[in-house]
Amino acid sequence: MRLVALAALLTLSAAGVADAAQAQTDSALSAAQTAPPPGETPFLHDLAGAPSAARMEADLRTLVGFGTRHTLSETESATRGIGAARRWVHAEFEKISAACGGCLEVMYVGDTYTGARVPTPSEVVSVVAIQRGTTDPNRYVLMGGHLDSRVSDVMNATADAPGSNDDGSGVVGTIEAARILSQRKFPGSIVYVAFAGEEQGLVGAQIVAKKAKDENWRLVGVLNNDMIGNTRGIGGQTDNGTVRVFSDALRQTETEAEARQRRLTGGEVDGPNRNLARYIDRIADRYIPNLDVMMIYRLDRFGRGGDHRAFNDAGFPGVRIVETLEHYDRQHQDLRTENGRPYGDVIEGVDFPYAAKVTALNVVSLAALASAPPPPAEVTISGAVSADTTLKWSRPPAAQAPNLAGYRIYWRLTTEPQWTHSRWVGDVTEFTLENTIIDNWFFGVAAVATDGTESPIVFPGAAGSFGGY
Repeated sequence: MRLVALAALLTLSAAGVADAAQAQTDSALSAAQTAPPPGETPFLHDLAGAPSAARMEADLRTLVGFGTRHTLSETESATRGIGAARRWVHAEFEKISAACGGCLEVMYVGDTYTGARVPTPSEVVSVVAIQRGTTDPNRYVLMGGHLDSRVSDVMNATADAPGSNDDGSGVVGTIEAARILSQRKFPGSIVYVAFAGEEQGLVGAQIVAKKAKDENWRLVGVLNNDMIGNTRGIGGQTDNGTVRVFSDALRQTETEAEARQRRLTGGEVDGPNRNLARYIDRIADRYIPNLDVMMIYRLDRFGRGGDHRAFNDAGFPGVRIVETLEHYDRQHQDLRTENGRPYGDVIEGVDFPYAAKVTALNVVSLAALASAPPPPAEVTISGAVSADTTLKWSRPPAAQAPNLAGYRIYWRLTTEPQWTHSRWVGDVTEFTLENTIIDNWFFGVAAVATDGTESPIVFPGAAGSFGGY
């Protein structure tokens, strides 16, 4: 009997050890499933070093060689005017596409337009290349610069207008980004655009934005690069270590009811444009050496505008990326010398290593945005008269975001410009932050991929929405 009892005891003991071991294994598996993805993504570091200042300079010399790219300039010549310039950009995109096995859809997007700066009906034609996403192709991010140039008189379509920095720099940066990113595949789609008609009233951007709206693009970010090559200000200062990102405060499609709700719950500094700017700032801090983003809470330079505005007006998130120092003798000027002082937007004013560095910021931002799952939709928040704050959101269809690992909640004091606190919460659609009072903080939530790339942070409610799935 004692032997039987001892055997039974040993059997139970062994079973207990086995159960404990299994529990330990289950716990480890559970921990592995809920552990946050990596904080940095190695391939983004690789992309940061990819842009070539030499290639960008060669491209810009070609653009400047067309003499003028005024929207109303020559369209039939093979060597001069906006027509020759846009055909060259189209050919470059086609060449890039051929190198990646036809991965780009290259097209002209234009319309006939008449307006204050286009007195007779004229075709305004942008060049667009689309790199389709693998699992979520109707989600888009866009980089662009404007192809057209001008001199002192905005209606002068015949004078030489090299437009080297304004905005040849943005166009060649966009072409370089297409060269680099077309060598990879991404879940979301990337669009590369050389806009026409910017100097005539953002005309080309309005036409492309209408296409995006008519085709129901889920456009989560427009990166408008307008002048990214100057590092010497008109006062003699130099700065090759910072870049400005301008962002409008509010969604321009906000309804009266949404505005009333925003007044009660916040969101004046957390619209999708602002959180796109914060996203780019974080990319610079993490991946781009010797480049700091100066976030500016304004649509654009004081009283001025750019192509991202056309997308903001259509309800799409977008920002302007622009050099920190502008040289006004080199903007919108006839080529001339007065009292020994040169004027004009000539190629000698472009700092190509700096332009390549700003292009790297775009390349990494586009790659991260296109790699990450879509921004959370239907984000809500509750916690009034409570010690706790609860956020809820919806999850995209699995086929649309197969790389979704889970979500990260962010919060910051209401006076902080950047998100300061975060918590990985896993693959859930609701989470409560205990003992975190809703009145004292701003909150948001981001979707995180298995490789660690994240979507922009979404502020709760209509004020912060990037749209649905």
